[in-house]
Amino acid sequence: MKKGNPFGTHRVIEPKGILPQPALKIDNTMEIYDNEILIDVQTLNVDSASFTQIKDQAGGDEEKIKEIMKGIVAERGKHQNPVTGSGGMLIGTVKEIGPALEGKTKLQVGDKVATLVSLSLTPLVIEDILAIRKDIDQVDIKGQAILFESGIYAKMPSDLPENLALSVLDVAGAPAQTAKLVKPGDTVLVVGAAGKSGILCLYEAKKRAGITGKVICLAHRESSLEKVKKLNLADEYMVADASDAVAVYEKVMELTNGELCDLVINCVSRPNCEMSSILACKDGGTVYFFSMATSFTKAALGAEGVGKDVNMIIGNGYTKDHADISLQIMRESEALRKLYEEIYA
Repeated sequence: MKKGNPFGTHRVIEPKGILPQPALKIDNTMEIYDNEILIDVQTLNVDSASFTQIKDQAGGDEEKIKEIMKGIVAERGKHQNPVTGSGGMLIGTVKEIGPALEGKTKLQVGDKVATLVSLSLTPLVIEDILAIRKDIDQVDIKGQAILFESGIYAKMPSDLPENLALSVLDVAGAPAQTAKLVKPGDTVLVVGAAGKSGILCLYEAKKRAGITGKVICLAHRESSLEKVKKLNLADEYMVADASDAVAVYEKVMELTNGELCDLVINCVSRPNCEMSSILACKDGGTVYFFSMATSFTKAALGAEGVGKDVNMIIGNGYTKDHADISLQIMRESEALRKLYEEIYA
């Protein structure tokens, strides 16, 4: 059996010498190296920015969505959207474990797992697409995938429905980072707050900011706000187009008595929403861009252009204990779990 690199560089075809995520093409043959794990894939949870782009390109037609997704994997050996650069994650069953991982992993053949590394670096084969759930970015497939030695994963919890757990784990970095960033008394704005990651961020922000803090929920439509209001996850609610930076700024100025926000969390899955987050943040504050639709060039140069001295954090999908923190929300809040079960389970 061939020996592999812990980070999967042995799978890179083009260009040579780089890691699998930025690579244009990787080897997706399903014969494992000595330090890899082979997974029979059940469901892909496609990154929201990626799936939104694919749906738009396909005009919502499911057969075209299938064609686009299969084309991406055929071209790249992984599901990395060439427009957004992002992927998603998957759930499946462990089929084979390389001998070099003996004693290094707690996994056993037959375990059901969610990979917590992006599909944009995961060798993948799609034999058939069985079902598409367009409203929740999930695609059931027949296929296989490879998890590298450095890849992180979570065993599927026994007390939560699989699709629910998959949806939560897909965005686990967002609420876990929110839990780390929010301090008691902070004013926090969540942009795209009615979406899958946004609602979880609201929950953590409200819990961490406490009674002396203020949490502001921004959504694109009034109808989206209603489900959040029922859960009492924010102190203020606003409807706005996140791509209209000046309108968002003026409304946030009004809601904060001109003080703006200590922390802004951007969860919008569409482009050109960087500046609304930056303008809404006070000097010395922090903007956390969780959305993979973010252009970090636009964010950096845009902040410079308006003279904003803010700390900007790239939405790393991993932070310590993010899976446990995010799944715990479903256990803590019966109302939030019920909502997510209605939407995703």
